[in-house]
Amino acid sequence: MELRTRILPKMLNSEVEAYLEHNDIIFVSVGTVELHGGYPLDSEAVISEAFALEMAEAADGLMLPGLQYFYAGATASGRGTTQVSVRQGIDYLSAIAHSLLRQGFKRQVYMSFHGPAMMTCSPMVRDFYDETGVPILYIDLATQMGKAAQSMAGNLGDLGPEAMLKFMRMFHGVTLGSYDKLGRLEDVPLVTGYQHQTPQSCARFNDILNLSAQSGSVGYCFQEHSDHMSTIDLPDEAARAALAAEGREVIAQTVKQMDPAHIVAQLRNLNEYNRLTNEKFPWTPSARNTRTV
Repeated sequence: MELRTRILPKMLNSEVEAYLEHNDIIFVSVGTVELHGGYPLDSEAVISEAFALEMAEAADGLMLPGLQYFYAGATASGRGTTQVSVRQGIDYLSAIAHSLLRQGFKRQVYMSFHGPAMMTCSPMVRDFYDETGVPILYIDLATQMGKAAQSMAGNLGDLGPEAMLKFMRMFHGVTLGSYDKLGRLEDVPLVTGYQHQTPQSCARFNDILNLSAQSGSVGYCFQEHSDHMSTIDLPDEAARAALAAEGREVIAQTVKQMDPAHIVAQLRNLNEYNRLTNEKFPWTPSARNTRTV
Protein backbone atom coordinates (compact mmCIF):
# COMPACT_ATOMS: atom_id res chain seq x y z
CA MET A 1 0.00 0.00 0.00
CA GLU A 2 1.38 3.40 -0.98
CA LEU A 3 1.18 5.85 1.92
CA ARG A 4 1.73 9.60 1.93
CA THR A 5 3.38 9.23 5.34
CA ARG A 6 3.74 6.47 7.93
CA ILE A 7 3.75 8.87 10.90
CA LEU A 8 0.34 8.46 12.50
CA PRO A 9 -0.35 12.04 13.68
CA LYS A 10 0.56 13.38 10.23
CA MET A 11 -2.01 11.15 8.55
CA LEU A 12 -5.66 11.85 7.82
CA ASN A 13 -8.14 9.69 9.68
CA SER A 14 -9.29 8.27 6.35
CA GLU A 15 -5.69 7.25 5.56
CA VAL A 16 -5.37 5.40 8.87
CA GLU A 17 -8.66 3.60 8.34
CA ALA A 18 -7.61 2.59 4.82
CA TYR A 19 -4.32 1.22 6.20
CA LEU A 20 -6.12 -0.78 8.90
CA GLU A 21 -8.20 -2.48 6.23
CA HIS A 22 -5.12 -4.44 5.18
CA ASN A 23 -2.63 -4.33 8.07
CA ASP A 24 -2.41 -3.83 11.84
CA ILE A 25 1.19 -2.89 12.72
CA ILE A 26 2.40 0.15 14.67
CA PHE A 27 5.84 1.01 16.02
CA VAL A 28 5.69 3.24 19.10
CA SER A 29 8.73 5.28 20.16
CA VAL A 30 9.24 5.93 23.88
CA GLY A 31 11.71 8.64 24.85
CA THR A 32 12.67 11.24 27.43
CA VAL A 33 13.41 14.92 27.74
CA GLU A 34 16.60 15.07 29.77
CA LEU A 35 20.08 16.49 30.27
CA HIS A 36 22.20 15.23 27.38
CA GLY A 37 25.53 17.05 27.15
CA GLY A 38 25.85 19.09 23.96
CA TYR A 39 22.72 17.57 22.40
CA PRO A 40 19.12 18.83 22.68
CA LEU A 41 17.11 17.50 25.61
CA ASP A 42 14.94 15.33 23.36
CA SER A 43 17.83 13.47 21.72
CA GLU A 44 16.93 10.02 23.06
CA ALA A 45 13.32 10.56 22.05
CA VAL A 46 14.49 11.48 18.54
CA ILE A 47 16.72 8.38 18.30
CA SER A 48 13.75 6.20 19.28
CA GLU A 49 11.52 7.92 16.72
CA ALA A 50 14.05 7.52 13.91
CA PHE A 51 14.44 3.81 14.57
CA ALA A 52 10.68 3.33 14.84
CA LEU A 53 10.17 5.09 11.50
CA GLU A 54 12.88 2.99 9.86
CA MET A 55 11.21 -0.15 11.22
CA ALA A 56 7.78 0.98 10.02
CA GLU A 57 9.12 1.61 6.53
CA ALA A 58 10.66 -1.87 6.42
CA ALA A 59 7.62 -3.77 7.76
CA ASP A 60 4.68 -1.87 6.23
CA GLY A 61 3.73 -0.42 9.59
CA LEU A 62 2.82 2.97 10.97
CA MET A 63 4.80 4.92 13.57
CA LEU A 64 3.56 6.78 16.64
CA PRO A 65 5.96 9.53 17.85
CA GLY A 66 5.71 12.16 20.57
CA LEU A 67 5.82 9.93 23.66
CA GLN A 68 8.77 11.53 25.42
CA TYR A 69 7.80 12.49 28.96
CA PHE A 70 8.67 9.43 31.03
CA TYR A 71 11.05 8.37 33.78
CA ALA A 72 14.43 9.94 33.01
CA GLY A 73 16.40 8.66 36.01
CA ALA A 74 19.72 9.99 37.25
CA THR A 75 19.61 13.04 34.96
CA ALA A 76 16.92 14.63 37.16
CA SER A 77 19.72 16.80 38.58
CA GLY A 78 19.57 18.79 35.32
CA ARG A 79 16.88 21.49 35.39
CA GLY A 80 16.05 20.75 31.77
CA THR A 81 15.09 17.17 32.63
CA THR A 82 11.39 16.37 32.85
CA GLN A 83 10.97 13.58 35.41
CA VAL A 84 7.84 11.42 35.51
CA SER A 85 7.58 8.51 37.91
CA VAL A 86 7.86 4.95 36.66
CA ARG A 87 4.31 4.17 37.87
CA GLN A 88 2.85 7.19 36.08
CA GLY A 89 4.67 6.23 32.90
CA ILE A 90 3.41 2.64 33.00
CA ASP A 91 -0.20 3.81 33.42
CA TYR A 92 0.05 6.38 30.63
CA LEU A 93 1.71 4.00 28.19
CA SER A 94 -0.83 1.30 29.04
CA ALA A 95 -3.66 3.71 28.17
CA ILE A 96 -2.01 4.37 24.79
CA ALA A 97 -1.62 0.62 24.14
CA HIS A 98 -5.27 -0.07 24.98
CA SER A 99 -6.40 2.75 22.70
CA LEU A 100 -4.27 1.48 19.83
CA LEU A 101 -5.74 -2.00 20.23
CA ARG A 102 -9.28 -0.61 20.15
CA GLN A 103 -8.34 1.31 17.00
CA GLY A 104 -7.26 -1.93 15.34
CA PHE A 105 -3.50 -2.15 15.89
CA LYS A 106 -3.16 -5.76 17.01
CA ARG A 107 0.61 -5.83 16.50
CA GLN A 108 2.31 -3.14 18.56
CA VAL A 109 6.08 -2.74 18.93
CA TYR A 110 7.42 -0.33 21.57
CA MET A 111 10.96 0.94 21.08
CA SER A 112 13.30 3.08 23.16
CA PHE A 113 16.96 4.02 23.18
CA HIS A 114 16.64 5.23 26.78
CA GLY A 115 18.06 2.58 29.11
CA PRO A 116 15.62 3.04 32.03
CA ALA A 117 12.65 2.80 29.62
CA MET A 118 12.81 -0.91 30.35
CA MET A 119 11.28 -0.19 33.76
CA THR A 120 8.27 1.45 32.09
CA CYS A 121 7.83 -0.62 28.94
CA SER A 122 8.46 -4.16 30.16
CA PRO A 123 5.86 -4.15 32.98
CA MET A 124 3.33 -2.56 30.64
CA VAL A 125 3.94 -5.19 27.95
CA ARG A 126 3.50 -8.08 30.40
CA ASP A 127 0.41 -6.63 32.11
CA PHE A 128 -1.15 -5.78 28.76
CA TYR A 129 -0.96 -9.41 27.69
CA ASP A 130 -2.61 -10.61 30.90
CA GLU A 131 -5.35 -7.98 30.47
CA THR A 132 -6.08 -8.48 26.75
CA GLY A 133 -4.53 -11.73 25.58
CA VAL A 134 -2.67 -9.77 22.89
CA PRO A 135 1.15 -10.02 22.82
CA ILE A 136 2.91 -6.72 22.21
CA LEU A 137 6.68 -6.26 22.07
CA TYR A 138 9.32 -4.04 23.65
CA ILE A 139 12.69 -3.55 21.89
CA ASP A 140 15.66 -2.11 23.81
CA LEU A 141 17.42 -0.16 21.05
CA ALA A 142 20.65 0.44 22.96
CA THR A 143 21.12 -3.32 23.22
CA GLN A 144 20.29 -3.85 19.56
CA MET A 145 22.66 -1.09 18.43
CA GLY A 146 25.41 -2.69 20.52
CA LYS A 147 24.86 -5.97 18.70
CA ALA A 148 24.98 -4.24 15.33
CA ALA A 149 28.14 -2.37 16.34
CA GLN A 150 29.84 -5.63 17.26
CA SER A 151 28.98 -7.14 13.90
CA MET A 152 30.30 -4.04 12.12
CA ALA A 153 33.38 -3.45 14.28
CA GLY A 154 34.17 -6.87 15.70
CA ASN A 155 34.15 -7.81 19.36
CA LEU A 156 34.48 -4.46 21.11
CA GLY A 157 35.61 -6.05 24.32
CA ASP A 158 38.58 -7.67 22.59
CA LEU A 159 39.68 -4.82 20.33
CA GLY A 160 40.52 -2.37 23.13
CA PRO A 161 40.37 1.44 23.25
CA GLU A 162 40.44 1.98 19.49
CA ALA A 163 37.33 -0.14 18.98
CA MET A 164 35.56 1.56 21.86
CA LEU A 165 36.30 4.97 20.35
CA LYS A 166 34.83 3.71 17.09
CA PHE A 167 31.74 2.54 18.93
CA MET A 168 31.32 5.93 20.61
CA ARG A 169 31.61 7.65 17.23
CA MET A 170 28.89 5.31 15.96
CA PHE A 171 26.71 6.30 18.92
CA HIS A 172 27.15 10.02 18.24
CA GLY A 173 26.54 9.37 14.55
CA VAL A 174 23.27 7.62 15.38
CA THR A 175 22.17 10.64 17.41
CA LEU A 176 22.86 13.02 14.53
CA GLY A 177 21.58 10.57 11.94
CA SER A 178 18.28 10.34 13.82
CA TYR A 179 17.79 14.09 13.75
CA ASP A 180 18.67 14.03 10.05
CA LYS A 181 16.17 11.26 9.26
CA LEU A 182 13.42 13.30 10.89
CA GLY A 183 14.46 16.47 9.03
CA ARG A 184 15.75 18.14 12.19
CA LEU A 185 19.55 18.08 11.84
CA GLU A 186 19.80 21.85 12.33
CA ASP A 187 18.24 21.42 15.78
CA VAL A 188 21.59 20.00 16.93
CA PRO A 189 23.82 22.99 17.74
CA LEU A 190 27.42 23.28 16.66
CA VAL A 191 29.29 22.77 19.93
CA THR A 192 32.72 22.17 21.39
CA GLY A 193 33.80 21.70 24.96
CA TYR A 194 31.41 18.88 25.86
CA GLN A 195 33.97 16.09 25.49
CA HIS A 196 35.41 14.81 28.75
CA GLN A 197 37.29 11.72 29.88
CA THR A 198 36.77 11.96 33.63
CA PRO A 199 34.94 9.10 35.38
CA GLN A 200 31.33 9.70 36.39
CA SER A 201 30.95 11.19 39.86
CA CYS A 202 29.01 8.07 40.90
CA ALA A 203 31.68 5.66 39.60
CA ARG A 204 32.66 4.59 43.12
CA PHE A 205 29.21 3.03 43.47
CA ASN A 206 29.47 0.92 40.31
CA ASP A 207 29.80 -2.21 42.44
CA ILE A 208 26.17 -1.89 43.54
CA LEU A 209 24.86 -0.01 40.48
CA ASN A 210 25.83 -3.01 38.33
CA LEU A 211 23.93 -5.55 40.42
CA SER A 212 20.86 -5.08 38.23
CA ALA A 213 20.12 -4.14 34.64
CA GLN A 214 20.61 -0.52 33.58
CA SER A 215 19.17 2.01 36.08
CA GLY A 216 16.97 -0.44 37.96
CA SER A 217 19.30 -1.30 40.85
CA VAL A 218 19.20 1.63 43.28
CA GLY A 219 18.12 5.26 43.45
CA TYR A 220 20.60 8.08 42.74
CA CYS A 221 21.09 11.21 40.64
CA PHE A 222 24.19 12.44 38.86
CA GLN A 223 26.20 14.89 40.95
CA GLU A 224 27.79 16.51 37.89
CA HIS A 225 26.11 17.51 34.63
CA SER A 226 29.13 16.13 32.77
CA ASP A 227 28.18 12.63 33.96
CA HIS A 228 25.69 12.45 31.05
CA MET A 229 26.60 12.82 28.17
CA SER A 230 30.13 13.34 26.84
CA THR A 231 29.50 14.84 23.39
CA ILE A 232 31.79 14.77 20.37
CA ASP A 233 32.93 18.17 19.08
CA LEU A 234 30.79 19.56 16.25
CA PRO A 235 32.84 22.57 15.12
CA ASP A 236 31.05 23.22 11.83
CA GLU A 237 28.14 22.15 9.62
CA ALA A 238 30.32 19.88 7.49
CA ALA A 239 31.40 17.84 10.53
CA ARG A 240 27.80 17.60 11.68
CA ALA A 241 26.55 16.44 8.27
CA ALA A 242 29.35 13.87 7.85
CA LEU A 243 28.65 12.29 11.23
CA ALA A 244 24.91 12.27 10.51
CA ALA A 245 25.52 10.38 7.26
CA GLU A 246 27.55 7.77 9.15
CA GLY A 247 24.79 7.47 11.71
CA ARG A 248 22.04 6.93 9.17
CA GLU A 249 23.99 3.98 7.82
CA VAL A 250 24.27 2.51 11.32
CA ILE A 251 20.51 2.94 11.81
CA ALA A 252 19.81 1.20 8.52
CA GLN A 253 22.18 -1.67 9.30
CA THR A 254 20.81 -2.11 12.83
CA VAL A 255 17.24 -2.27 11.58
CA LYS A 256 18.22 -4.67 8.81
CA GLN A 257 19.86 -6.94 11.38
CA MET A 258 16.73 -6.88 13.55
CA ASP A 259 14.66 -7.94 10.50
CA PRO A 260 11.37 -6.04 11.08
CA ALA A 261 9.35 -8.26 8.72
CA HIS A 262 10.35 -11.31 10.73
CA ILE A 263 9.51 -9.57 14.02
CA VAL A 264 5.97 -8.70 13.01
CA ALA A 265 5.45 -12.15 11.51
CA GLN A 266 6.56 -13.69 14.79
CA LEU A 267 4.07 -11.53 16.70
CA ARG A 268 1.29 -13.02 14.59
CA ASN A 269 2.66 -16.53 15.14
CA LEU A 270 2.97 -15.89 18.87
CA ASN A 271 -0.64 -14.80 19.03
CA GLU A 272 -1.75 -18.19 17.68
CA TYR A 273 0.61 -19.98 20.07
CA ASN A 274 -0.90 -18.02 22.96
CA ARG A 275 -4.43 -18.86 21.85
CA LEU A 276 -3.66 -22.57 22.03
CA THR A 277 -1.92 -22.09 25.38
CA ASN A 278 -4.97 -20.33 26.81
CA GLU A 279 -7.19 -23.19 25.64
CA LYS A 280 -4.90 -25.65 27.42
CA PHE A 281 -4.59 -23.58 30.61
CA PRO A 282 -7.84 -21.58 30.98
CA TRP A 283 -6.84 -20.34 34.46
CA THR A 284 -4.07 -18.10 33.10
CA PRO A 285 -4.88 -14.36 33.44
CA SER A 286 -4.86 -13.80 29.67
CA ALA A 287 -7.40 -16.59 29.22
CA ARG A 288 -9.68 -15.57 32.11
CA ASN A 289 -9.69 -11.86 31.26
CA THR A 290 -10.54 -12.31 27.58
CA ARG A 291 -12.98 -15.20 27.48
CA THR A 292 -16.69 -14.65 26.98
CA VAL A 293 -18.65 -15.32 30.19
